[in-house]
Amino acid sequence: MDIHLPARKKVYFASDFHLGVPNAAASREREKLLLQWLDQVEADAAHIFLVGDIFDFWFEYKHVIPKGYTRILGRLATLSDKGIGISVFIGNHDMWMNGYFEDELNIPVYYEPQTYTIGAKKFYIGHGDGLGPGDHGYKMLKKVFRNPVCRWLFSAIHPWVGISLANYFSRKSRAAAGQELEHFLGAENEWLAIYSKEILQKEHFDYFIFGHRHLPLDIPLQEGSRYINLGDWLNYFSYAVFDGNDVELKFFTEAGERAARSGVENFVQDRR
Repeated sequence: MDIHLPARKKVYFASDFHLGVPNAAASREREKLLLQWLDQVEADAAHIFLVGDIFDFWFEYKHVIPKGYTRILGRLATLSDKGIGISVFIGNHDMWMNGYFEDELNIPVYYEPQTYTIGAKKFYIGHGDGLGPGDHGYKMLKKVFRNPVCRWLFSAIHPWVGISLANYFSRKSRAAAGQELEHFLGAENEWLAIYSKEILQKEHFDYFIFGHRHLPLDIPLQEGSRYINLGDWLNYFSYAVFDGNDVELKFFTEAGERAARSGVENFVQDRR
């Protein structure tokens, strides 16, 4: 897939907003920061990639979506109406999308990693869950969650019960995996870096862009290729921007940048 990048325009990437946690008030404050970020990037954005886990839980019934998020959904609709390209990838917390973004916001949704040529660079983009070695339990669970029959059975539960139940288990899952996800494993042991190297054996990409790890990472893989993880908007408020020549990790808040710099085990930016 080719994306045209006009002169002086940029492409933005962000992921793991987890809107909805830890409570409505805190989530709304984070949502306001996201709106400020979107207002800022609108001036020069040719395309915006939202790379999974926008919500901590999202399930689309036939006529019902989860309560809330009016501000962010409205802003995305406005940007789309203005002709700014937006691509959404599902994550492990919001994989149950079923046409709302496409029909109401005119925003395509992707369930698997996609490849792009942007300018003269090749990109491999996806959320990152279930990729690379290990984590066999989650990979099996993911197949169950993505199974159409299982989705249909869940949709038969009344939304009041289904959404409440799913929110409870989503919070438990995130809490249980949080420490593992937020601990840097070393450049050689990061499973998405390993996965990227396997892809490179078959085809060259200049950039592998993932979310899911909740860590802002910039790891060189081989000459001319890098794995970049987008971090999150729970701790780091991080994102990436491509200006036609290079991809750079940035932070929307000073607090997020300080958090990244203070935890050496949680942040790597090796530009050897």
